[in-house]
Parts: sequence; structure tokens; C-alpha cells
Amino acid sequence: MSPRSASVNEELRRRSRERLLQAAVELVDERGFEATTLGAIADRAGSARGLVSYYFPGKRQLVQSAVHRLMHRTLEEALERQPRTEDGRERLARAIDAILGLARDRPVLMRQHMAGLLQAEGFVECPEQRRLSELLGDTVSRYGSENVTADYPMLRALLMGAVYAALVPGVPMPVPALRAELFQRYGLDWELGVPPERTAGAETPESDLSRFFATGERAPGAS
Repeated sequence: MSPRSASVNEELRRRSRERLLQAAVELVDERGFEATTLGAIADRAGSARGLVSYYFPGKRQLVQSAVHRLMHRTLEEALERQPRTEDGRERLARAIDAILGLARDRPVLMRQHMAGLLQAEGFVECPEQRRLSELLGDTVSRYGSENVTADYPMLRALLMGAVYAALVPGVPMPVPALRAELFQRYGLDWELGVPPERTAGAETPESDLSRFFATGERAPGAS
């Protein structure tokens, strides 16, 4: 049997990393951060346990990268859904709704993520985090910002603050109220994006997250 080519090996490594990211998101969403072990993540991903440390220096870095992947793919999906639009106000509304939607639909995962950001390491520099920053920066630019360098960090801070407020145990703020505050700040009409009344009574958020991770595998029933 001839040895695998460098490109094949690279693709296998990429898929292994993707499976670890997906497994991390799924397990933390199900069990919380503390109850999720690196061994469990490796087992869910079908990977050797030593492979986790090859890609990530530790569990917190892995989980933060995984959540940033979920965030940037959720944001990307919201921005590009049909009907596609280049209108900056509509795109900003979609971005706000996408991030607040994660806080609403995946509170355990997002609460753990916010707690992790307050650790000494702070943001983990990784491809997932950079892509999320690029998408939000582009959103601010299309909205009409004349100073994206200043306005992007402010949007990021406001979204983080809103997610935090929605997830504080015991005293969470309603997502519609947080949405209203952000929409007022940016002068967005309530009907833009996905108003809460459109999702009222919606089904439980889907548990299959495979479309956000390029593992090369399709979920059952996927076309």
C-alpha cells in the first residue's frame, strides 16, 4: 500500500480537529464545562486522547475555540440566509438576533463560554475567533460605520454584555428587552432581523450541530 499523500494527511488532520470542536460543543452543552473531560471529548469525536493536546493546549482553549466556531457559523448562516441582503441595517439586526439567539437556545453552553472569557487567558487567538471578528467587523462596516476600529469593539462589548445579562442565574433579563435596547441604540426598526414574536412557540432548538463543523460526515437525512 502506497503512503498517503501530504494533502490527504492534511485533510485527515483537519477533519480530526473539526470532530473535536463539534464534540466539545455538544458535551459542554449537555453536561457543562466542569463535567466534560478531555477524554470524553476525544471519545465522542472518535479520536485518540493524545490527539487533543496536539491541536489544543487545554480544555478551556478547546471549548472556547469550539464555541467561537458555533458563533461564527451561526452568525454567517444568519447573514447569508434567504432572502440575501446587502442592507447594512438588516444585516446588523440579523447579527444581534443570531448572538442573542444562542444565549436563548443554548444557555448552558454560552454561560460556560462567558465564564471562560473571564479567566486569565481571556480570548484565545484561533481561526474561529478571528473569523467571528471578521464577520462582526464587516457587519459594522456595512452598517455605515466610519470608524470600524472603534465601533466593532463597542458592538462586541454590547453583545457580550447582553449575553451576560440574559444568562445571570437568578436574575436573567428577557432577551426581547435586551434586543429592544440594542435596536434602539443602533436605530434599527423592530421588524428587522427575526423579531421574537416570529419565534414564539418554536420547537426546541435542534440538537444536531453537524452543519457547523466540516467533518466530511453528513447527519442522517441530510441532502
